[in-house]
Amino acid sequence: MTTWEYATIPLLTHNTKQILDTWGEDGWELVTVIPGPNGPENLVAYLKRKRDN
Repeated sequence: MTTWEYATIPLLTHNTKQILDTWGEDGWELVTVIPGPNGPENLVAYLKRKRDN
């Protein structure tokens, strides 16, 4: 059975691509992005990657 680990990270709207590319290089896959608690300028990204068992 595949097991996953998850991460939530804040995204800066002026630097989104670089942040996601950095996490992607470590094997993280973007699941979704939603507005943060302080409004649409503060985004939160949810990521997952396979857990090594």
